Amino acid sequence: MGIEGEYEPSTWGWVAEQVEEYEASNGTRANTLRDTGLPIIVMTTVGHKTGKVRKVPLMRVEHEGEYAIVASKGGAPAHPGWYHNLMADSHVTIQDGPAPFDAEVRLVDGDERSVWWHRSVEAYPPYAEYQEKAERQIPLFIASPVD
Repeated sequence: MGIEGEYEPSTWGWVAEQVEEYEASNGTRANTLRDTGLPIIVMTTVGHKTGKVRKVPLMRVEHEGEYAIVASKGGAPAHPGWYHNLMADSHVTIQDGPAPFDAEVRLVDGDERSVWWHRSVEAYPPYAEYQEKAERQIPLFIASPVD
Protein backbone atom coordinates (compact mmCIF):
# COMPACT_ATOMS: atom_id res chain seq x y z
CA MET A 1 0.00 0.00 0.00
CA GLY A 2 2.67 2.55 1.03
CA ILE A 3 2.31 6.28 1.24
CA GLU A 4 2.69 8.11 -2.03
CA GLY A 5 2.75 11.76 -2.98
CA GLU A 6 5.01 14.76 -2.98
CA TYR A 7 7.59 14.60 -0.20
CA GLU A 8 8.23 17.76 1.76
CA PRO A 9 11.32 17.46 4.00
CA SER A 10 11.25 18.84 7.52
CA THR A 11 12.14 22.48 7.95
CA TRP A 12 14.45 21.31 10.76
CA GLY A 13 17.71 20.70 8.89
CA TRP A 14 19.00 17.90 11.11
CA VAL A 15 15.70 16.00 10.79
CA ALA A 16 15.70 16.23 6.99
CA GLU A 17 19.37 15.21 6.83
CA GLN A 18 18.90 12.23 9.15
CA VAL A 19 15.90 10.92 7.21
CA GLU A 20 17.74 11.32 3.90
CA GLU A 21 20.85 9.48 5.14
CA TYR A 22 18.81 6.76 6.88
CA GLU A 23 16.76 6.02 3.77
CA ALA A 24 19.74 6.26 1.39
CA SER A 25 21.61 3.65 3.45
CA ASN A 26 18.61 1.35 4.01
CA GLY A 27 18.82 2.08 7.71
CA THR A 28 22.52 1.30 8.13
CA ARG A 29 23.60 4.93 8.72
CA ALA A 30 21.98 7.78 10.67
CA ASN A 31 20.09 5.10 12.61
CA THR A 32 20.67 6.54 16.08
CA LEU A 33 19.67 9.78 17.76
CA ARG A 34 22.64 12.03 17.16
CA ASP A 35 25.48 11.08 19.54
CA THR A 36 23.44 8.94 21.93
CA GLY A 37 23.82 5.59 20.17
CA LEU A 38 20.09 5.00 20.82
CA PRO A 39 18.26 3.55 17.80
CA ILE A 40 15.61 5.37 15.80
CA ILE A 41 12.96 4.51 13.25
CA VAL A 42 11.55 6.70 10.49
CA MET A 43 7.80 7.27 10.39
CA THR A 44 6.08 8.53 7.24
CA THR A 45 2.72 10.31 7.40
CA VAL A 46 0.58 12.53 5.20
CA GLY A 47 0.32 16.18 6.22
CA HIS A 48 -3.18 16.89 7.49
CA LYS A 49 -3.16 20.40 5.97
CA THR A 50 -0.86 20.10 2.95
CA GLY A 51 -1.45 16.52 1.89
CA LYS A 52 2.30 16.20 1.40
CA VAL A 53 4.36 13.24 2.52
CA ARG A 54 6.18 13.91 5.81
CA LYS A 55 8.95 11.87 7.45
CA VAL A 56 10.26 12.05 10.98
CA PRO A 57 12.90 10.09 12.90
CA LEU A 58 11.57 8.80 16.23
CA MET A 59 13.03 6.81 19.08
CA ARG A 60 12.80 3.06 18.50
CA VAL A 61 10.42 1.56 21.06
CA GLU A 62 9.44 -1.85 19.71
CA HIS A 63 7.66 -4.75 21.41
CA GLU A 64 6.52 -7.91 19.62
CA GLY A 65 6.42 -6.16 16.24
CA GLU A 66 4.52 -3.07 17.40
CA TYR A 67 6.04 0.37 17.95
CA ALA A 68 5.36 3.15 20.42
CA ILE A 69 5.04 6.55 18.76
CA VAL A 70 5.63 9.13 21.50
CA ALA A 71 4.47 12.69 20.72
CA SER A 72 6.78 14.31 23.25
CA LYS A 73 8.26 17.26 21.34
CA GLY A 74 10.83 17.40 24.13
CA GLY A 75 8.16 18.30 26.68
CA ALA A 76 7.10 21.45 24.82
CA PRO A 77 3.66 22.91 25.58
CA ALA A 78 2.20 21.88 22.19
CA HIS A 79 2.07 18.53 20.44
CA PRO A 80 4.46 18.00 17.52
CA GLY A 81 2.98 18.82 14.11
CA TRP A 82 2.92 15.16 13.08
CA TYR A 83 0.54 14.39 16.00
CA HIS A 84 -2.20 16.11 13.99
CA ASN A 85 -1.28 14.04 10.93
CA LEU A 86 -1.86 10.86 12.94
CA MET A 87 -5.16 12.12 14.31
CA ALA A 88 -6.35 12.87 10.76
CA ASP A 89 -5.06 9.66 9.13
CA SER A 90 -3.99 6.57 11.06
CA HIS A 91 -2.11 5.03 8.13
CA VAL A 92 1.68 5.41 8.36
CA THR A 93 4.78 3.64 7.20
CA ILE A 94 7.50 2.64 9.61
CA GLN A 95 11.08 1.99 8.59
CA ASP A 96 13.14 0.05 11.11
CA GLY A 97 16.02 -1.19 9.01
CA PRO A 98 16.13 -1.77 5.27
CA ALA A 99 12.45 -1.91 4.32
CA PRO A 100 9.50 0.28 5.33
CA PHE A 101 6.19 -1.38 6.13
CA ASP A 102 2.61 -0.20 6.38
CA ALA A 103 1.12 0.30 9.83
CA GLU A 104 -1.96 1.69 11.50
CA VAL A 105 -1.62 3.83 14.60
CA ARG A 106 -3.99 4.17 17.49
CA LEU A 107 -3.85 6.50 20.46
CA VAL A 108 -3.69 4.53 23.71
CA ASP A 109 -4.70 5.35 27.26
CA GLY A 110 -5.26 3.68 30.62
CA ASP A 111 -3.37 0.51 31.49
CA GLU A 112 -2.18 -0.04 27.94
CA ARG A 113 -0.68 3.45 27.87
CA SER A 114 1.03 2.80 31.22
CA VAL A 115 2.68 -0.37 29.94
CA TRP A 116 3.86 1.30 26.74
CA TRP A 117 4.95 4.45 28.58
CA HIS A 118 7.19 2.31 30.80
CA ARG A 119 8.68 0.65 27.71
CA SER A 120 9.21 4.04 26.12
CA VAL A 121 11.02 5.45 29.15
CA GLU A 122 13.17 2.32 29.33
CA ALA A 123 14.19 2.86 25.69
CA TYR A 124 14.68 6.61 26.06
CA PRO A 125 14.86 7.85 29.69
CA PRO A 126 14.47 11.58 28.83
CA TYR A 127 10.78 10.90 28.10
CA ALA A 128 10.20 10.91 31.88
CA GLU A 129 11.77 14.38 32.16
CA TYR A 130 9.76 15.60 29.18
CA GLN A 131 6.52 14.51 30.86
CA GLU A 132 7.49 16.24 34.11
CA LYS A 133 8.00 19.58 32.40
CA ALA A 134 5.04 19.30 30.00
CA GLU A 135 1.72 20.76 31.09
CA ARG A 136 -0.03 18.17 28.91
CA GLN A 137 -0.14 14.43 28.90
CA ILE A 138 2.25 13.34 26.18
CA PRO A 139 0.23 11.40 23.62
CA LEU A 140 1.33 7.84 22.96
CA PHE A 141 0.31 5.92 19.85
CA ILE A 142 0.91 2.28 18.98
CA ALA A 143 1.82 1.46 15.38
CA SER A 144 0.78 -2.04 14.34
CA PRO A 145 1.87 -3.57 11.01
CA VAL A 146 -0.86 -4.23 8.44
CA ASP A 147 -0.82 -6.51 5.41
